[in-house]
Amino acid sequence: MGSDDLRRTLARASAVLFDFDGPLCDVFAGMPAPEVAGELARQAAAVDHSLSAKLSETGDPLEVLRLTYQADPQLGLRIEQALTSTEVAAVAVAGCPTPGAVAALEAVQTAGRRIAVVSNNSAECVRSFLARHSLDGYVREVVGRAATRPDLMKPHPHSLLRAAELLEVGPSECVLIGDSLTDIQAAHLAGGTAIGYANKPHKRYAFAEAGAEAVIECMEAIADAMR
Repeated sequence: MGSDDLRRTLARASAVLFDFDGPLCDVFAGMPAPEVAGELARQAAAVDHSLSAKLSETGDPLEVLRLTYQADPQLGLRIEQALTSTEVAAVAVAGCPTPGAVAALEAVQTAGRRIAVVSNNSAECVRSFLARHSLDGYVREVVGRAATRPDLMKPHPHSLLRAAELLEVGPSECVLIGDSLTDIQAAHLAGGTAIGYANKPHKRYAFAEAGAEAVIECMEAIADAMR
């Protein structure tokens, strides 16, 4: 799986969807995810002590959100509001965009493809980061985590289908660039294609096994392929 696969995959797409955390931004670079998850878990457990053991087992803020909603939707809403505020604060100290991300956005836009960001993070934090780094001009639509519905986070295809609708293209015309297996799964469930961003060595094999149409190890590869 090489550059020819990447070029073919991009050539067939009318719209390019970017996952946010990874391909564009390291969301919790300045506020480590395990610490954020721990604080959210403490807030939830202070209200419902029975959640303490379960929430302490994960260092993923999104998983804390999911588990809290499963246990108590009202408490889940409070944790979601806290998470959204923390995400906005986190992207303010996350540093620069992922190396190669700006070049990728520029090249995709220059090639006439429509661009959206689809994320399990909040739309508020995505828009904040894009504006902070003057990237909002590249992105037509942002589809973040559906409020009060963590069950619609990827691998559910909801955000991709919504993005296709907003971009006025068919889901099969969309390719998603993502750095997790849930991104690959969501793209295929939506009827589109997927490019796996293997920012860690073990991911290349995992993405190939999951059926990603192409795999890259750096975001510059997108710009190179589009040119």
